[in-house]
Amino acid sequence: MKLEEFDYDLPEELIAQEPAAARDQSRMMVVERKTGGFEIRTFSDFPEYLGRGDCLVLNDSRVFPARLIGRKESGGLIEILLLSVYTGDLEEENVWEALLRPAKRVTVGMRMTFADGCRARIVRRMSEKRWLLAFTTALPFGDFLDRYGRAPLPPYIKRRRDRPRSESDLERYQTVYARVLGSVAAPTAGLHFTRESLDRVESRGASIAPVTLHISYGTFLPIEAAEVEDHLMDEERFTIGEETARRVNEAKRVIAVGTTSTRVLESVAGGGGIRPASGSTRLYIYPGYRFRRVDALLTNFHLPKSSLFLLVCAFAGRELMQEAYRFAIENRFRFYSYGDCMLIL
Repeated sequence: MKLEEFDYDLPEELIAQEPAAARDQSRMMVVERKTGGFEIRTFSDFPEYLGRGDCLVLNDSRVFPARLIGRKESGGLIEILLLSVYTGDLEEENVWEALLRPAKRVTVGMRMTFADGCRARIVRRMSEKRWLLAFTTALPFGDFLDRYGRAPLPPYIKRRRDRPRSESDLERYQTVYARVLGSVAAPTAGLHFTRESLDRVESRGASIAPVTLHISYGTFLPIEAAEVEDHLMDEERFTIGEETARRVNEAKRVIAVGTTSTRVLESVAGGGGIRPASGSTRLYIYPGYRFRRVDALLTNFHLPKSSLFLLVCAFAGRELMQEAYRFAIENRFRFYSYGDCMLIL
């Protein structure tokens, strides 16, 4: 399949720059696969679609404040997105793999400074876009991030580097049920939930089961291969516990919240049902994939030609999804991380 077949045009003004005033007041587009019908609702209506025998599966990974703003020795601002702790051949502590922006004229050995006397030095280039940075901080590094780190918003959400960090972003770019620290991006389909909406799901007789998948930056990298089948996903760590496996196996219908929960469930699904597991997955879902355990999917609107858009096209069919996205654009739905959502039944 050609990647170009999964493109669409989106007016820039429909890319949400801020979340809805209240989490559960996002708009929700309901798509019925059997009939091809669309309905416009509000996310606060979501619990109405669940009942006894349903299991709602959430990704409880917690985003860490992975974005830092510093100054180069020249005085210019530089933005750093921390990806993961480096555990390789270096003896230094607090060495991280990171992305830098702007990356022009960045060289090994370059130093930069941050708040509270924190310093960093570039020790190695890992790839065209990824670097190793060694940090020196007065505070324990985790405390430093909690105090000065910013929400790792994707590049299409515009924030000025020379402004103080947004406490609102730190709160809203995080699900209310986030528990296990480890993601560099939010599982955005879960951003619409409130404690009340989760209580209403359970009051209708549905069960709620957490999985953990720590989202890496690779999930959001553009697909560069011309052929869909030639793309390779980055490895991401996941865990699914015994209680979650039991609830999923007992359910008549499984509703996955987001593409990350979907990938965890499909990574461990087999002829004998869902099994508890902890490991890593590179599962790449694109049209032609046969889903084994996910029956319904709550998801946000995704970038064209992305692995996330390919997954929803695999779940609902490319033609139906392209028609649904046209409908969403015509009806001025808000797109991407801070945008509205879609429930595919």
